[in-house]
Amino acid sequence: MAVLKILTSEDSRLRQETREVTEITPDIRQLIRNMSSTLYAANGVGLAATQVGSDKRIALVDIGEGLIVLINPEIVACSGRVVCQEGCLSIPGYTAEVERFSWVRVSARDLKFRQFEMEGTGLLAQALQHEIDHLDGVLYVDKADPLTLKKSGTEQ
Repeated sequence: MAVLKILTSEDSRLRQETREVTEITPDIRQLIRNMSSTLYAANGVGLAATQVGSDKRIALVDIGEGLIVLINPEIVACSGRVVCQEGCLSIPGYTAEVERFSWVRVSARDLKFRQFEMEGTGLLAQALQHEIDHLDGVLYVDKADPLTLKKSGTEQ
């Protein structure tokens, strides 16, 4: 498994929408293994395929409860609102406040290409929304309150 280079905000590939995965191939499995290595090497909570230069609609999330692989994820239901402090591996060293849904239900496919749904609140809901945004070419700073953007670990 390789640790891939994580693209940063100036790379236009982060703004491209992804293409749906139509089948699980050896290349898709390898991409997911490499993304997993990259996520853990970077100490991240989530990683979208766009962040490593792939146009596949794949995201990984691990909030400390084990790796969740999401192939072709979509938010199918949501409710509530919450303001979260957010950062991103593609915008290192910065955080900002972002308004997110407080609860989401996501439909996706797993590594065997079986459809599943999952629900999330708290950090899981935030991470799911953040990574799905990446797959749509949206960065958290696009949704952030610009007055709250700050260097990580510093006071406003």
